Amino acid sequence: MTFTRRTLLAAVSTAAILAQPIAAAAQELPRNVRMVIGSKSTGGDTYQNSAIVADALSEHLGINIKVDAVGASAAFKALDRDSRGTTIMIFHDQSYLGHLYGREGYDDPFATYAIGPTVAINPGNAYLVPADSPYQSMEDILTAAENGEQVRVAIQPGGVSEIGFSAMKNAAAVRSPGSEANIVAVNTGSQSDKNQAMWDGLADVINGSIQANEQFTQLEEGDEKGMRFVWITARPATLEQAPEAGMGDTDRAALMQYASPETSVTLDGSEDFTFDKEFFFLFNKEMDPAIIDQIDTALTEIFAEGAIQDRQKASFFIPNFLPSDEAKAHLEQKRDTYSKVIAEISGES
Repeated sequence: MTFTRRTLLAAVSTAAILAQPIAAAAQELPRNVRMVIGSKSTGGDTYQNSAIVADALSEHLGINIKVDAVGASAAFKALDRDSRGTTIMIFHDQSYLGHLYGREGYDDPFATYAIGPTVAINPGNAYLVPADSPYQSMEDILTAAENGEQVRVAIQPGGVSEIGFSAMKNAAAVRSPGSEANIVAVNTGSQSDKNQAMWDGLADVINGSIQANEQFTQLEEGDEKGMRFVWITARPATLEQAPEAGMGDTDRAALMQYASPETSVTLDGSEDFTFDKEFFFLFNKEMDPAIIDQIDTALTEIFAEGAIQDRQKASFFIPNFLPSDEAKAHLEQKRDTYSKVIAEISGES
């Protein structure tokens, strides 16, 4: 067969047209998407938040998104291997705090991955003491440290659990340099481990959460498992958005007594330290930016409709959608603030 120049040009043009749908499809989320999360628990807040978002995106885009609770290390590895958009990730501030604390398996997420939109805040990060503790407040705890008393704080090292502990040490150092040495860590694991450290008399204060620990604040007087809140790290503007009924038998007004400004843990002598546990997307650095745009657009429309906010608040989460560019700038600012706190108390144990 003899090909004329016109025939060849027509063939090339036809091939280009046929290729267009394939190119367009590569710029959208695939039909089936795996959403890995930095937690192995299917009952924790990371899974709950991610499931709400995955369901909303699936319905809105007409695709299937499955949440896979594989834990931080496995999730990062899965994300590293897949730039096609078939694997995406949701995690929280632990992703950069783990790097700041030097935990194995945590690279700088801002350099290693593309930061996607924020979707929600868990306002429940808290610190508690036994119900019969002599410490009635954070002021009592910091004063005790100034007076030379050792205050033992049970935490899970290297992330969200530890940042409030670092803030306590920093506040002690600001108030009375040297007293931070009396705020000491009791390194444990899960929430149940931290609770047990308190019940065994190994810790004077524990990191906990409103969701997990409120039930223990309602026990009858004299119950050895009884607890009291002394500090909730969330910004007051965040906690104000929680349901008025609060959690369990503790309403929002009561919870706000443990947050700034009513409970003050100073950052620098003039401002209070606050911390919102924030959930956001992470993507493979080489993934097509058009896919990120698609997710941003879809979530913008989903949050405009309003139904997802109702689901989040029903689970005591605060809706907090920011598109990718805004989210990255916001999270970098948080990272910079907390890196200074960690640097101030580095070398202390």
